[in-house]
Amino acid sequence: MKQLKLSLRNRIFISMILLVLGASILIAGVTVFQYTQESEAYHRDRLERKEQAIRENIKFVLGNTTHIVNTENMPVILKERDKIYEMSQVHDMHLNIYNLSGRLLIKSNESFFRDTMNVQINPYILQELKNSRDKRFLRRSEVNGQKFQSSYSYITDNQFKPLAILYLPYVQDDKMLQKDLNDFLVKLAEVYLFMLVLAILLSYFLSKYITKSLKIVSEKIIETRLDKRNQKIEIDNASEEIYTLVAAYNSMIDELEESAVKLATGEREQAWREMAKQVAHEIKNPLTPMRLSVQSFQRNFDPRDPNIDKKVEEYSNTLIHQIDTMSAIASAFSNFAKMPAQQNEILNVPKIVKLALDIFNEEYIIFTSEKEEILAKFDRTQLIRVVTNLVKNATQALQDIENPRILVNVEDEEDTVSISVSDNGVGISEENKDKVFEPKFTTKSSGMGLGLAMVKNLVETYNGTISFTSKRNKGTIFTIRFPK
Repeated sequence: MKQLKLSLRNRIFISMILLVLGASILIAGVTVFQYTQESEAYHRDRLERKEQAIRENIKFVLGNTTHIVNTENMPVILKERDKIYEMSQVHDMHLNIYNLSGRLLIKSNESFFRDTMNVQINPYILQELKNSRDKRFLRRSEVNGQKFQSSYSYITDNQFKPLAILYLPYVQDDKMLQKDLNDFLVKLAEVYLFMLVLAILLSYFLSKYITKSLKIVSEKIIETRLDKRNQKIEIDNASEEIYTLVAAYNSMIDELEESAVKLATGEREQAWREMAKQVAHEIKNPLTPMRLSVQSFQRNFDPRDPNIDKKVEEYSNTLIHQIDTMSAIASAFSNFAKMPAQQNEILNVPKIVKLALDIFNEEYIIFTSEKEEILAKFDRTQLIRVVTNLVKNATQALQDIENPRILVNVEDEEDTVSISVSDNGVGISEENKDKVFEPKFTTKSSGMGLGLAMVKNLVETYNGTISFTSKRNKGTIFTIRFPK
């Protein structure tokens, strides 16, 4: 599965939102935890304060009784004048008194929690109370979803000798704290909802501001080409990192232009060297038969030969044919090497194209034009050369083709004029399509392959383009376009 890649802008946008959401969740969690801890501490301290107050109250009662203060007399002392019920009401607490063995002696309410109805303290609790450092044991429990704490501590006489065990059950009423917590969470949600909307707006504009410079740089990098002049980046109000990136890009553009100039110079030199080799090779081809013809004529020349006139004529024709071949090679090379000067001559393109076709005698060449007058700036002579070269190539592709046909069409497009030359010839093979416009490339047994290279050179000189489509054994269409 392809990994999803997010843009820098989307990453900033999502990060800001996640930051706000994460902060809100974290603060809500910490708040709940803090409220829970504070609630536990509040109930623990409250129970401890009430326990201390009740123990002081019991100590006061024991100090003012007429009975002997011991474990057996504890029920009598605390029931006297309903002291235990009075303490329960004053402190709003239920309390039980057990002897040191854990046996119930007296309690303030007969119908309190179910576990307080037990007349015996759990031996485990007795052992924990006995082993505790402060002689106090706190037990937490939950009954039917209601939390409460149970406090066990010793009641002592004036000599700090244990007389009995005080048991205080304390119900944890968290309704107020829970209400405060819910109110706080609602307000927190409202605040963070506002902050989330603010973060979305802020992240949108912030990410747009941050990535604006990067987008400009990336667009320039995408447009960078070796075969054209590249523009440097000029940017204002960017960060130091962006300025560093822009400076590196501009430096690269300078180096790229230098490399392109060197490469173009090297390619031109290589092209001319290859062209010189090709010209030398083409010139040598007719020189060899000329040399052989002269040598043969020297050996076989006999003024008294009755066929001497015929032989001289054959010899002369051979030399003339080879000289014409060399002349054609020289003309082709000269035409290719000559860069035509830009002319501002306004031509009626259909008329000039039709004029260029007049030199051809083939009946299968058909000319069409949607308009009789389409004006464009082009050199008259060069336009004729372009059309004749394309038509000549088309006629050569129609050898051994039944029902040959060449269609030359001129069209008026929106801002350009289009000239197309189509044939139903053998077409161009796939391996040769990339070489069509290369100088010296040809599939014919004669010629230098400079015709289409020259046509391309001429069309591009006048800010035009040339293209073609071809199917094997179906035909080829060459199309040139240049500004009207």
